[in-house]
Amino acid sequence: MSEKYKVTPWKVEGVVDYDAFAKQAGIQPIDEELKKRIAKYTGSLHFMLSRGIYYAQRQLSWLLDEYEKGNKFYVYTGIAPSGSMTIGHLIPFILTQWLQEKFDAEVYIQIPDEEKFLSHKEPDLTLERTHELAYEDALDIVSLGFKPSKTKIFLDTEYASTLYKQAARVAKHITFSMVKDAFGMTNEANIGWIFYTSMQAVPAFLKSVEEGKNVPCLIPLAIDQDVHFRIARDVIGKLGYYKPAIVHAKFLPALNGASKMSASDKTQAIYLNDDEDTVRAKIGRALTGQQATAELQRKYGGDPDKCVVCQYYRYFFEPDDRKLKKIFDAERDGSMLAGEHKAELAATINEYLRKHRQKKERYREKLDSFMLEC
Repeated sequence: MSEKYKVTPWKVEGVVDYDAFAKQAGIQPIDEELKKRIAKYTGSLHFMLSRGIYYAQRQLSWLLDEYEKGNKFYVYTGIAPSGSMTIGHLIPFILTQWLQEKFDAEVYIQIPDEEKFLSHKEPDLTLERTHELAYEDALDIVSLGFKPSKTKIFLDTEYASTLYKQAARVAKHITFSMVKDAFGMTNEANIGWIFYTSMQAVPAFLKSVEEGKNVPCLIPLAIDQDVHFRIARDVIGKLGYYKPAIVHAKFLPALNGASKMSASDKTQAIYLNDDEDTVRAKIGRALTGQQATAELQRKYGGDPDKCVVCQYYRYFFEPDDRKLKKIFDAERDGSMLAGEHKAELAATINEYLRKHRQKKERYREKLDSFMLEC
């Protein structure tokens, strides 16, 4: 990994070189041929695929080969709760919901309510607190439009009697040396944290266990989670199951332009529970690609590729490519000044969050229909 940046499941530092990461991790691009194959079944591509937000993959071609043979795949993703979700956290779930709709796929969502408790040192992040937060995360997720009949959500501590048996089989093939090398852990790491990869691996072959035959699995994830499956995929193969296919997403940038919007930095993230004034204040401080003064911006224009405001539209808030082009052009030709640009984005985000919270309340009484318990 380049010394200029560092990517682990728990921390991202520096400016990520996505091409270099892909080369180092041994993942392949989602090229035009793969995009055409997906579009053959979906009619059109999700904008996160067409814009290269999901940019790399493992065994996606194989997965589509299996689908063409009539061997339908299921989709697995998840989130470890530590506080309110950010808008960046939604990116894997948005694509997952689209995949469910377009491929009529079953979805498994793991919420490891023990992971952040084990890996973080904050005294307030108790196991009871992460368990509570897990249900709020589940509500945020189902509010995106998942189908109860095809969506299974489970918490590790509640579904452990099913997960643990398979996790033990995975764990037998993973040494402490492997974990130390992959994650940079030291001898001081607690044994629960060391074991966690074994639990995260299980949903990638759980449906195969349940059905008594191999079922292909697709995992949408951000690149920081790939290391878990670099270890787990080989073990899953040794256990006699299909290795999961994976599609890798780039990070939604932080407000200051850093590579990842991290939930641990409250000043640089937009949370799903942020109120309207907070959103306006945060977007008001966001990095733009504009010139130092309005006069210079009108004269020379700015750089939308460096502008966080433009990137939030690209990653999340403007699915229409024609409208997105107008936003980028306005930044580039100087016709849109920073204040107006930020005000429009803040209004767009606040409208999205308002609707999301309304949907969340409507789903609150329906959540049990999505949840699995032992």
